[in-house]
Parts: sequence; C-alpha cells; structure tokens
Amino acid sequence: EASTEGAESEPSEPATDDEVRQDIKDLKAALKTGRTVRGARAGLDGRGDAIPPSGAPQTVAQVVEAANLIARKPYVYGGGHGAWRDRGYDCSGSVSFALAGAGLLDRPLDSSGFMRWGSKGPGRWITIYANPGHMFMVVAGLRFDTSGRADGGTRWQEGMRGGGSYAVRHPAGL
Repeated sequence: EASTEGAESEPSEPATDDEVRQDIKDLKAALKTGRTVRGARAGLDGRGDAIPPSGAPQTVAQVVEAANLIARKPYVYGGGHGAWRDRGYDCSGSVSFALAGAGLLDRPLDSSGFMRWGSKGPGRWITIYANPGHMFMVVAGLRFDTSGRADGGTRWQEGMRGGGSYAVRHPAGL
C-alpha cells in the first residue's frame, strides 16, 4: 500500500504456547457457531464479520472464521510475518493468517510469494489477487483487504477493488 512504503515495523515477539493454544481455542469456538447465510455468497453481520454461505466447503468456513479473528486489527507494515499472533497485520500477513487458519498455509507469505502460490486463475470459493506491492483475497464473494478500511472498521468489504495489475491465484480445489 503506497501510504506505508518505508514505514518501520517492530518485530513481533514469538507467540507463547499459551497464546497459540488460545488462538486455537478461539478459532474452534468460532467454528462451532455454525452461522451461515443462504446462497453462494458470504454475508456480513452487524459487526462487520463475514458469515460463510451454507453451501461452502468447511475449509472456506475455516478461512472466514480465522479472518474474522483479525478483521479489526490495525494495519501494521510487516505485521503477521514474524509471528501468527501480532498486534496488527499487513495485507499479506492478514491473508496468510486466514489461510493458515484452514490449514492452507504453514508459514506467512509476502505479496510476491502469493503471486506464485496455489493454482492459476480465479477459484470457485477463494481467489487471491497479488502483485509485488499489495494483495487481497475474495472469499465467497466478499473481499478481505487492508485497503479501504476506515475508522477501525473491518477488513471485509462487499465492493470489489479496481485498478492495478494482479496475479490471480486460488487454492487447489477451492
């Protein structure tokens, strides 16, 4: 994101075992809610959290719920790359966290890494858009993106992003 170029970030402390256990507990609790919306497109609740569609694969619901855990965290350049638990996340750190929540990643990638990740082209449920300077994903029709997030709002947005040239990728089978 242009406004953050050259910004410094403080390295994150590695998460403790207790913090990792709490993250796993939070994710499992979120998945137990079983909230879904009808149709093929995800919805947004009053807090700005995404709700997966009822027909989505479990992996998609896991990505959505993991993303919801950090959807209102602040933007921090480099955030999410030193440790999964961070005080804030940048664009690729946010997407990495969400995908890792469903077991689709085992380490964070930067936006250039996402340009080669997965399979080429749009996915049915999850599509990654990446270039060397920015990236975001669309999950069941909702955009998960650090740009356009104002007033401490959520990373989930209904509108699609325009402009720019992006590599378009997706997780195999999704």
